Amino acid sequence: MILMARMGWITAAVLGCSVLLCAGDKKDKPKQQATRQVDAGSFGIFVRGQRVVTETFKVQQENGISDIKASLQETGGSAHKEQHSELQMTSTGELVRYDWSDGSGSLVVTPNNEFLLEKIAASAGAKPAEQPFLMPNTSAILDNNFFIHRQVLAWRYLATNCQTQGGALRCQQSGVEFGVLVPQDRTSARVRMELVGKEKVMIRGNERELLRLNLKGETFSWALWVDEKDQFKLMRVLVADDNTEVVRD
Repeated sequence: MILMARMGWITAAVLGCSVLLCAGDKKDKPKQQATRQVDAGSFGIFVRGQRVVTETFKVQQENGISDIKASLQETGGSAHKEQHSELQMTSTGELVRYDWSDGSGSLVVTPNNEFLLEKIAASAGAKPAEQPFLMPNTSAILDNNFFIHRQVLAWRYLATNCQTQGGALRCQQSGVEFGVLVPQDRTSARVRMELVGKEKVMIRGNERELLRLNLKGETFSWALWVDEKDQFKLMRVLVADDNTEVVRD
């Protein structure tokens, strides 16, 4: 899931306040702030060792709003098959807006009287259908196949539920539950994240010591590894039941 100073930096500068990308003390800064890039890159998604999808992502912060953009491209696929998503959140973890599209269908999730409302269009120009969710606007978005959303959840977990004691990171022993929305599936769920500890894993042929987190739901169990030496960025995900591995390029 040296650390005292690093977690302090993560909490103040990357996760800010309680969730992600704090805007800092507004009294000491002008109203307009330059866009700050927190992370950018890509994940290779492998099934049985074969690369099937590449996820390209960018995480930015501006004026207290965190903007997480991602796209999925199938290996050898044509451009019109790409999926795109954009997640916007406040520095206190409240959803501003979530958009997803695949070139034909699209959906939008926005707050609605402190709860969430999803609008789904099956095709371009179609009238959107609406589906409300009785969930607070601080619920996490974990949409299908966008692993950058899992990184955001890991950042949130580490910043708000862990602290350093005796030079080691300590988190709640029983793990922490989060309410999440999966917009493409039009479902909500409860997931649990917990810190396992440091492990040595192979990343692109090199052995790395990374911090392991477990992410579990009613029907899945994933292992996530983040790099505590590089802003707790997500480096690897293993979904053993599906023979799926995700590795940062």
